[in-house]
Amino acid sequence: MLRRPGKTVGSALLIGALALLIPAVAGCEAGANAPTLEFHQAAGGAYTTFNGISITNAFVLGAPNGSSVPAGSSASLFVSFFNGGDSDDQLTSVSAPDYASTVLVTGGTVALPVQGEVNLTGPQPSVVLTQLTKPLAGGGSIPVTFDFAHAGSVTLQVPVEPDSFYYSTYSAPPTPAPTTASPATTSTPKSKTTATTSPTP
Repeated sequence: MLRRPGKTVGSALLIGALALLIPAVAGCEAGANAPTLEFHQAAGGAYTTFNGISITNAFVLGAPNGSSVPAGSSASLFVSFFNGGDSDDQLTSVSAPDYASTVLVTGGTVALPVQGEVNLTGPQPSVVLTQLTKPLAGGGSIPVTFDFAHAGSVTLQVPVEPDSFYYSTYSAPPTPAPTTASPATTSTPKSKTTATTSPTP
């Protein structure tokens, strides 16, 4: 049986090329730390870039699935900033007027150095919505306004994420300790003296 040398050499080259190509392709996703083997949480938070300030992954931590954070209580807000501008800036305040009476920021303000990133991502909250004016249910969103010293103000629709699964690693605001009333003291009423005046003769 006769073999054609050209066909044999061509087949050998093709098999050799495939043998080199397969490890290279497989190497993209191989190994103990392959990206396909790890869970990657989708960025579910709100984001925008406004006058050089990038706001990313902003979200409010809600209650576990099927319940709401009740009105009158507090809720945590988590967010990251990147100052891509050409000068330092500062987060001066945060507000959610339709949903919270006030929003407290740890330290009062947050410095945003030029080309610097600031992560207020917890697990303990640095931004807290206090005295909620209405319940917050997971799955919805609320308008939150961020005020900056130089960039100005921007309002985002920030999602409320249920406190479950991935988001259960974040912390709700600490519950204020109940104030204990001191026992009531009863005082013995003082006897009243009634002055009587006698008519002058």
